[in-house]
Amino acid sequence: MHKRKLILMLALVALLVFIAQQTPAQGRGPSTPEERAKALQLVHQLETDPLGKDAKEARRWLLVWLTDVPDISVTISPCYLEPLLGKDKNYGSDLFFQMTMSSAAFIIEHPDQAKDDVAVNKAGLEGTLRAYEAILKTKPKATWPLLDQLIERRNKGTLEDYVREISTTKKCKG
Repeated sequence: MHKRKLILMLALVALLVFIAQQTPAQGRGPSTPEERAKALQLVHQLETDPLGKDAKEARRWLLVWLTDVPDISVTISPCYLEPLLGKDKNYGSDLFFQMTMSSAAFIIEHPDQAKDDVAVNKAGLEGTLRAYEAILKTKPKATWPLLDQLIERRNKGTLEDYVREISTTKKCKG
């Protein structure tokens, strides 16, 4: 039952993001500087303390905000973190969503690179890896082999190569 609830939640998130990308928010103008500052603060908080007492509320606020604002758009591809998709164990769904939030933070911080899918997705993965490493500090058994491999790639300077490889696979294009 718990797994079914998680899958339904992820499907709802995907649907909300899809709808938000297809139609502008009704009566909603672009994000304000205060909202962007709050979003950045929450994303960076989740990267350093993803299990904190306010983490769930931060994720909820970010999801609603990203769905509502017409000027910040993050394309979600399951391909980069596919093994985590729909997984309840080891904070898989939180880590999967972290990529979206960290990608949005990168777009806010680097608006000139907002259309550079490789840079945006790499930044999203880097944020996910920071959150994963923070989780491992308090929950060392909450491991993901893929994330361990991506940490190695990041440390060797080849994480961008991974992003390029994934983004050019047939099932992940577009």
